[in-house]
Amino acid sequence: MTRRYFGTDGIRGTVGEYPITADFMLKLGWAMGRVLARGGRAKVLIGKDTRISGYMFESALEAGLSAAGVDVSLLGPMPTPGIAYLTRTFRADAGIVISASHNPFDDNGIKFFSAEGTKLDDGIELRIEEELDKPLTTVANDALGKAVRISDAPGRYIEFCKSTIPDRVSLHGLKIVLDCAHGATYHIAPSVFRELGAEVSLIGSTPDGLNINQEVGSTHPASLRAAVIGKGADLGIAFDGDGDRVLLVDADGREVDGDDILYLIARDRHARGELGGGVVGTLMSNFGLAAALEDLGVPFERTQVGDRYVMERLVANGWQLGGESSGHIVCGHVQTTGDGIVSALQVVAIMVREGVSLARLLDGFEKAPQALVNVRLSPQADRERLMTSDDLKRSVAAVEAELGNDGRVLLRPSGTEPLIRVMVEGRPHLDVTALAQRIASDVESLLG
Repeated sequence: MTRRYFGTDGIRGTVGEYPITADFMLKLGWAMGRVLARGGRAKVLIGKDTRISGYMFESALEAGLSAAGVDVSLLGPMPTPGIAYLTRTFRADAGIVISASHNPFDDNGIKFFSAEGTKLDDGIELRIEEELDKPLTTVANDALGKAVRISDAPGRYIEFCKSTIPDRVSLHGLKIVLDCAHGATYHIAPSVFRELGAEVSLIGSTPDGLNINQEVGSTHPASLRAAVIGKGADLGIAFDGDGDRVLLVDADGREVDGDDILYLIARDRHARGELGGGVVGTLMSNFGLAAALEDLGVPFERTQVGDRYVMERLVANGWQLGGESSGHIVCGHVQTTGDGIVSALQVVAIMVREGVSLARLLDGFEKAPQALVNVRLSPQADRERLMTSDDLKRSVAAVEAELGNDGRVLLRPSGTEPLIRVMVEGRPHLDVTALAQRIASDVESLLG
């Protein structure tokens, strides 16, 4: 069966446009509740990021779940990985995240976690979609679900994050700038790093419901670079709106992305005999990462883009570490999903143990130049027709011929935004930016 609503990362879109509407969320909560209630009385946790629409969707989901006889625990603003963690520790049957991650505030979406803190499998999502086709009914009054608010949720998650590095590791003496993207980490990340001893400065930490990801966060690192240099900090750490992605900036303002972070964690854990297998990346992972891991004797495999596919491959291989160049890193030895705070802590702990700067840690790690151009689509655009167009295939083939064995092209539709992503990667002597722009221009021409 084909999923109608669920994409690679839940359900996402523009608020007020179907299915990101209050009435659909009411029905979605009820449909999920119906699936969970088949096993008896169930409990679901709901958390959200800082978008203004989160209040509306939280209430709608709560009502739908209650109508299906499911108890609800409300977490309030909470990073996505925090919701995964608390779903496990509260022994809930599922967790719901109301967030559109790195998208602007006028988008929103829903992600589900299983009782184990992992993404729901396809079978359960299909069962939820089947229930959505049925008329909404309400259980007997004495069987309605109850709702409570968990007031100490932030403190529980803060303590978990701190526990993912050894007790003996202190961040005393480190000056760190945190960029919380005006999102779900704004009241969590500062406490984590301060309680571990760091001197912390903040940007992107005053959400107002409308400014999430607005010129801040992991997708807009310019503000963080300026703050790190201006304050003479040792490093900067930027999260996205829901806290599952992270990007770092070294003391000189150089960006450290997900490939860099994966390499540092893999090298450290491999050297200490704790890696537990190989590393999973995606089609977007730089081939410099693959080469560096090969030099270490660490197996490396690629999957489709999306944390769902990274997790599937990690589970299939029995490995622990994987992620994306965008900064979505899964540290499976401590967490069940991508976690920006936890991933950053792993790198900072390496800095402390080795007594060197972030830039020094990356000495000798070389990545191939990579250019990424996003082409925005209109709601009416036919992605399938575009991606199978003979003209587009010829455009890509021409660039691939220029690259030869010194590079590669990746063209794909985004799973979370109305975009076609054009990536060109190649040796330093190649102008990958110009080549990516050429393909992007051809995509725009085909779109009219």
